[in-house]
Amino acid sequence: MSPLLSKMGLSSKKTIWAFFAMMLVLAGIAAANPAEAQGSPEKRIALVVGNAAYTVGSLPTPANDAGLIAQTLQAAGFDVIGARDLDQNGLRDAMRDFLTKANASGPNTVIFVYLAGYGVQYQGDNYFAPVDAQITNATDVPVQAVRVSDFTKSLAAINNRGSIVVLDAARANPFVHSSQPLAGGLALVDPDVNQLIAFNAAPGTVAPQETGPYGSYAHALAEMIRVGGLSLDDVFDRTRLRVGDLTKGAEISWDASKFKNAFTFFDRGPNAPAAAVSSTEDVANRTKPIRDFDERDAYFVALDRDTLQGYEDFLAAYPNDSMARRVRAIVAARREAITWRETWIADTPEAYWSYLRRYPRGPHVWDARRRLEHFEAALEPPPSFTVIEYDVPPPPPPEIVYVERPVLYFDDADFGYAPPPPPVFLAPPPPDFVVLAPPQPAVDLYVLPEPTYVPVPAWVEPPRDIAPPENNIIFNNIHNTVVNNTTVINNNTTVTENGVAPATPGLTTGQKLAGAAVIAGAGAAALHVALPPSVQKKAAVLQKQNPAAAAKAAPGAAPAVTPSAQPQGGNAAAHVLPGTNGQPLPAGGKLPVNPGTAQTKQGQSPSAAPNAMHNPAVATQPAQQGANANAHALPGANGQPLPTTGKPANPGATQTKQAQQPQATPNANTHALPGAKGQPLPGVGNAPAVKGQSQIAKTPAPQAMPGGKPNPVAAAPKPNAHAPAAPAVAARTPAKPKAIPSNQARVNNQPHVAATPPRQANPAPAQPKPAPHVVAQAPKPQAQPKPQAQPRPQPQPQPKVVQQQAKRPPPPPPQKPPEKKKCGAPGLPACH
Repeated sequence: MSPLLSKMGLSSKKTIWAFFAMMLVLAGIAAANPAEAQGSPEKRIALVVGNAAYTVGSLPTPANDAGLIAQTLQAAGFDVIGARDLDQNGLRDAMRDFLTKANASGPNTVIFVYLAGYGVQYQGDNYFAPVDAQITNATDVPVQAVRVSDFTKSLAAINNRGSIVVLDAARANPFVHSSQPLAGGLALVDPDVNQLIAFNAAPGTVAPQETGPYGSYAHALAEMIRVGGLSLDDVFDRTRLRVGDLTKGAEISWDASKFKNAFTFFDRGPNAPAAAVSSTEDVANRTKPIRDFDERDAYFVALDRDTLQGYEDFLAAYPNDSMARRVRAIVAARREAITWRETWIADTPEAYWSYLRRYPRGPHVWDARRRLEHFEAALEPPPSFTVIEYDVPPPPPPEIVYVERPVLYFDDADFGYAPPPPPVFLAPPPPDFVVLAPPQPAVDLYVLPEPTYVPVPAWVEPPRDIAPPENNIIFNNIHNTVVNNTTVINNNTTVTENGVAPATPGLTTGQKLAGAAVIAGAGAAALHVALPPSVQKKAAVLQKQNPAAAAKAAPGAAPAVTPSAQPQGGNAAAHVLPGTNGQPLPAGGKLPVNPGTAQTKQGQSPSAAPNAMHNPAVATQPAQQGANANAHALPGANGQPLPTTGKPANPGATQTKQAQQPQATPNANTHALPGAKGQPLPGVGNAPAVKGQSQIAKTPAPQAMPGGKPNPVAAAPKPNAHAPAAPAVAARTPAKPKAIPSNQARVNNQPHVAATPPRQANPAPAQPKPAPHVVAQAPKPQAQPKPQAQPRPQPQPQPKVVQQQAKRPPPPPPQKPPEKKKCGAPGLPACH
């Protein structure tokens, strides 16, 4: 073999070995990271916080704004966690939870953070205020608020596709009303690598107060996110144009980006309409000199570019235009923000003296002096020092007037800003996104409000090559109307097999439910933005300590009636007959019953009722009270209804609540018979039970007064627990007038006298006092063939008797004792 061939063969071997070595290296890389080797789909995660319920004063829109942005991000395939009204601990915990989630999400993750509420700047840094922030002095800011740069730097340190941080927090804050105020708005910052930072208002300016339901910035940002095919820079540039249109120039948003990777929230379908501005025109608008545009277009081109040079070019081309004063204020705020940023980065006494020489009454004067105090340097610039070189020239005299106040906003009446013309280079908003309905109020702790989802246009397609979270109802139905309501929380939504809710006749567009996640088992969790884990645990603890159901009393439970509200007589052991104190008698036989007559309200004292003068049943049974210390309380005492016998009474007529039953009179020797104190009698024989009667037997027995004995009927209703009950007869001699407490009603202010019903021919002989647990028996009366104690009494209406009884103190003649009961009493067969 010739030397040449040998050389060629050796070269071929080396080439082969090099090829195999390269293949082994590539295989190792693929094995080390198989997801990246196979082109894993993009993951999207987001944290959304809306603080509105501040202790220093509530804000109307941040919570709703956060709900709107969270819902829009869900439609774009983001896995969103969020909360509202977080205190300092909750806010820090939520950020920590999100950083943990971002670290575990992988390198193909895009991060979105949205914070709405109060933001303040302090010595070059921006802080987001929790709802419990108490900032009375400028030095309280680092202690009471959360520094945003700490969070953004942690996000930038994560290996991912990029992060987007939005601060909807440039508002006129209510903090630090001292002689050394904070600078207004937010401080100009530089984003970290592969990061975009956006403010709702330009650095050093604040947004005007809005009444809602949504802020202009959140409304505009949600609209532009939903436009398919827009790049990240275009979304925020168009948001700035829309915000200026919605606020009539009073608010101008800002953003700075170092985001490297290509990113779109939604894709643009093939059937999309023609863009308002073609790509060629868009490139020309960004490169063409501003002086080549007319006055109207030049203003919007400068606003779209949002650079200090672009605004200065507009002023140079059109110094006398109606928008010149507004643009000059924008330039003044931007120049001062850049000057302070460079001063803070230098952080030397010479730098702060240089700032004070340029802006002796600027918004950051007190920040500069606080830093000079730190360096123990002179608070005013000395005659000679080394002035630092800034990237921007000193402000011209016309600009000074705009920055000689701590807060600058672009609808200040002092400057007489002219309203801007309608925007160009921007299509009008979709008709269904012009006015958004307010969301339902959030009811759960920390949970964001849930607006009614407005479908994206049909030509907008879901983003491709992403891995959306499971059970994302909004993402699965971006072209359908989804009601994401906090009241729909019990997984009552029904959907078809393909995951779309069936159309419900009679519902409007904003009332139709849709979502495949309900079928997948997501339930209520898929119907709202999930809370961060730490916030969710905190909410569970708070709900356990103070549950919402605690305000509602359990069925049958009520506060015990105070002794002063109990019916009391002059003699603690006196008999109280049915119908006393103006209470209606129970139904018996064929006596018509008024539905709900015996249903007393919770805590209502059974004293004299106003309808006692109009109830014939009450007129036939005057109140009787004896003076026997050992007397038994009869069924229906204290105005409580008797149980029904024979035919069932009206259902629920005798159902009373536990707290409505009067307590026992404080007498240790008083024995309560079945039916006393309003308790139902047990069933007799085969008599049908009244509907609801068994419910009372299951309730706990009423509490007895001190020294009293428990009610045997309520404790254990047994028919044979006592001897057959018959009405006890009061003494023949009239009882002494009963002493009525001041809180008990009287009839015509006359004392109650124990008396028997009238129409008795001859007085009956006196009966001896009955012994305990023994019921006296009496012969059958002559005047009343069916006395009250019988199962089927036939009361005769005599409304006039009540009036006469109230006027005449002497009692009517006593009646003869009734005949011994042969039916209807406990232990006896039912009456027929």
